Amino acid sequence: MDALVPMASQPSEMSSRNWMMRRLIIDSIRNDPEWNNGNYTAQPRSARFASVFYGIATAGGTLAYQKLAPTREMADKLLNERLAAPFPLDANDVLYMWDASRDYNPSPDLEHIKAVVLAINSADDERNPPETGIMEKELKRIKNARLYLIPTSEDTRGHLTTGFAKFWKQRVQDLLSTAPRLDR
Repeated sequence: MDALVPMASQPSEMSSRNWMMRRLIIDSIRNDPEWNNGNYTAQPRSARFASVFYGIATAGGTLAYQKLAPTREMADKLLNERLAAPFPLDANDVLYMWDASRDYNPSPDLEHIKAVVLAINSADDERNPPETGIMEKELKRIKNARLYLIPTSEDTRGHLTTGFAKFWKQRVQDLLSTAPRLDR
C-alpha cells in the first residue's frame, strides 16, 4: 500500500467505553428471555433497544443532538422515532457484529506500516475520544503518519462525522496527489 486513511478509529486495543458499550449490547440480547439462546421465532426486542441506545450514546455529536433536540419533548420525539424505525437486523447478526471487535488490536504491528498514513477522526467522536491522547501517541510509531482532527461543530456527528466527505475530501485528495509510490 502507498497510502492508508483510517477513519473514526484508534490504533489500539478495543477497550474502555467503546468495548463496555458493545458488551452491554451483547449481554442485553443474550440475557433477554426472548433470545432463547439464539433459537427465537421473533426478533428479541432487546436487539433494537440496545442498538438504539448504543447509537445515541456513542454517535451523533453532542452539539448536533443539542441542535436537534433542545427540549425534553423534542428529545422524546427523536428517541421515539428511532425506536419505531424499522430494524432490519437479525439479533444473532447483531451479536456477531459487536462481538467480532473483541480482539481488535492493531497496536503491536504499527512500526511495520510503510505507507503514508492520514488518520481522520472527529473531535467529538464519542467512541474514540481524542482527549485520551491514544491516537497521537500511537501515530508516532508510524514513520509517515499524521492526524487530521475534524473540529466539533453543530454540523459534525461525533463518530459518524467521517461518513460525510465534505469534512475530509480535500485532505484525502491532497494525500493521494502527493503520497510517494512505494517500491515493490
